[in-house]
This record gives sequence, structure tokens and C-alpha cells, in this order.
Amino acid sequence: MNIELLNKNITDIKTEILVEFLTSQNLEGHLDADILNKAGFKAEQDSICFLHEKGILFCGIESKKSDAVRSATVSMIKALKASNYTDAKLSVLKNSTLQAMVEGIILGSYEFNNYKSSVKEISLKNISLATNELDFDELKKTFDEAVIISKATCFTRDIVNTAPQELNPETLAILASKLASDNNLECEIFGEDRLKEENMHSMLAVGRASIHESQLIHLTYKPANPKKIISLVGKGLTYDSGGLSLKSATSMVTMKMDKAGACAVLGMIKAASELKLDVEIHAFVGAVENMIGGNAYKPDDILVSRSGTTIEVRNTDAEGRLVLADVLTYAQDNVKADGIFDFATLTGACMVALGQYTTGLMGHSHKLKHDFSKAGSASGELIGSLPFNRHLKKLLKSEIADISNVSSKPYGGAITAGLFLDKFIKEENKNKWMHFDIAGSAYTESSWDCNVYGGTGAGVRLMSEYLRNL
Repeated sequence: MNIELLNKNITDIKTEILVEFLTSQNLEGHLDADILNKAGFKAEQDSICFLHEKGILFCGIESKKSDAVRSATVSMIKALKASNYTDAKLSVLKNSTLQAMVEGIILGSYEFNNYKSSVKEISLKNISLATNELDFDELKKTFDEAVIISKATCFTRDIVNTAPQELNPETLAILASKLASDNNLECEIFGEDRLKEENMHSMLAVGRASIHESQLIHLTYKPANPKKIISLVGKGLTYDSGGLSLKSATSMVTMKMDKAGACAVLGMIKAASELKLDVEIHAFVGAVENMIGGNAYKPDDILVSRSGTTIEVRNTDAEGRLVLADVLTYAQDNVKADGIFDFATLTGACMVALGQYTTGLMGHSHKLKHDFSKAGSASGELIGSLPFNRHLKKLLKSEIADISNVSSKPYGGAITAGLFLDKFIKEENKNKWMHFDIAGSAYTESSWDCNVYGGTGAGVRLMSEYLRNL
């Protein structure tokens, strides 16, 4: 589907159907108010009404704020895709909501059909956004950036949705290498021999029972004169069976999404390079498969991490933090960054704390929390801050090693997982680091906002907004 921004009056654009957004206030006194009233249309948020004989699709919105516009645009695009119209036009409501409209169209129309033997053909081919604003060049810049970020989000969704027999640590490394080639990024990939040389034994333990070699992926985007250097770290569990602490059958379904942190990091560096941001980006991915076998790592094992910290394994399903411990240490040892941000589908406890739709944010810096809260509001991604405290930290105490990989009590699980990672953040980097738990927000089995079934691409819009404003 093609989407374009045109510097024209909407009446000068010829399409089969016009889309008009209406609030309940605008509905009163509208030229078509009587017929809309007979149709039962009250302009409620996300409601739609076709007047086919007039070639108009009315969409209800509760306000002209970005979140309402994005959601209504998703309803619009779904209705148009279900029809036989080939093209449509709508007016840009205002400059501040253009990004939300583009996201609603591109993200709301996303489909992942790679494994279907036949796919229904969609008649809709073209969407025209009309504006005759004097500052069209600035509006066009917003439009182009929104398209880049939305497509990077869909790129991330595609990787998350790819089945585990197709996407494993080795093929994820190949995919990252292709991204580097396509976007002129530097690329370095380590297999298990190099991981052993780097003393990344915590990460190696998790992938030990898999037939696929664990991989460390490091992509770098280097503009000419970067203002900042940012390290992004992604948990890349291409599949998580839980290991010997085996998940239940129902919990194992959807575990292809345990690589969503890694996928998001790849989407972020893709977007940054295409936006040509003047920020140097380092993307680190720990790609591992957590399986069972005679050589699987076990509860009661003691692992020696890259940092030298010893870890008592009490649950092999708390594996993502073991991978991130080594990757975070490697990232800090090799890049002197102004910001270190990790993304991981780390804990089901985060969903208990914040619900399915919200990313958990943890760290020490109040300024970074504030900055990401603002970026979340602007990008349409929901962020909730979870507080560290010294009492929860005590729950990770081990009697036989430096730290346990799970808490001794079942409460505050998302926070104790974040505190585990904090153990591997160097003192000088404590206020530069933020942990994002995307366990709930990265994948959905029911549509919400601009997210359809499957991977959501959580984190890409958020980080793109943050990086653009550095």
C-alpha cells in the first residue's frame, strides 16, 4: 500500500472515497447529520460509518490528540481494507497529529502472512494525505520520518513473528549482517569460540543444550560528527523452553517472542541510520536458544560471568538476565557510551505490575526516567516506572555465590530482575543505564491501538523519539 503527503486542497485530489474525522461536537450541525443520526453514528471514538452513495467514510474521534487520532486511523484503515475501494483521501487534522496518522495507517494495516498458503488480496492501494499548509517542507519532514519509524517497527514485528524453526541464533546473525550491509552499518559477530575467549560463560551456559550456536551481534551506526554515543542491548532468546525448569505447554506457546528485545534493538538502529541522526549507535544482541538436553545447564549450577561475578542458578527459566549480564558487561567494556539501554521480554511479573500494554522502566536516573516518559507520551508507547529499593535487593542474596538468578520470594519479580542486571552495571555507568521490560508490550494475541496480532515492535517508536530529541 502506498501512502503519500500532497500539498493540495483535498477537493483537488481524485479518489474513490473521502475520509472525514468527526467529534461528537462536530457532528452537530454537520451537513450529513440527519443521515448519520439515522445510521446510529454518534462519532464515538473509533466508530465508523460509510455513506457509500456519497463516497465518504466518517470516523469518530473523542479529541484531536495524537492517541485518539492514531486509534481512529487504525479503525479507518481496517474498514477500508475490508472494502473494495482502491484509493482514499483524508485531510491532515493538524501538524502535531501527522505522525499519529501515518502510524495508524502503516502499523494498523500490518499483516504477517509468511506462513499462509493463500492470502486475501486487498483492493486498497493508495492513501493520500492532503494539506495546503505554508510550511509544507517541515510537514514533509515529519511525514518522511514517521514513515521510516513505522517501517522499522514493522521490520521488528516481522522478526518477532518469524517461527523458531526458521529464526535461531545463527540465522538471526545472518539477518543482522544483511541489515548492516543494507544500511551501511559496521557489523561484528562472535560465535561460541570467541564467546569463550571473552569469558561470557553465563551467556554460553544458557545456550549449551541447543543445536544452534549462541551468537553475540554488534552493529554500529557512526555519523560524521555524533553528539552522543548510545549503546542498545537486546535480549535475543530466539526460543525459550524454560530449560530444565521447563515451562508448561501453554506458557511455551508464543515463546518465539522472547527475542523481541533483540528485534527491537535491530529496528532502532535501522531507524536511526535511515533518519540520519547525529548520534552514534551501538546495538548489542545476545542471541541464544534455551533448550533441554543432557548438557543443559541446571538449577544449582554456579556460573562465572564475564565480569567475574558468580551466579547461583536456582531457575533455568530466568535465563534472559544471565545472557544480558554478559552482554551488558561486554558493551561497557568496549564502548564508552553516554547512555546504555537494554530491552528484554524479561518477566511475566512486569505484566502483573503494569498490565499487558505497558513497558516497565527501571534504573537510577530520575532525569532519564523523565526523558523517556516524555518520549513515551510523544511516541504513543506506554511507559511505567518501577522503583528500585534496597529491601528487594536483599532477596537476590545467595549463600554460596555472589548473587542468585532469582529472588527468594515471589513478589516484585520485575524489579528484582532489574536489580539483578544492576549488579552488572559499573558504578560510573549507574546513572547512564535504563532497563526496559517489554514482556507485556512486545507481543499481543488481541488487537489494541495500532497493534495487530503478534509482535508489536515495542520500543522502536519510543527510542526513535528519544534519540531524535537528544
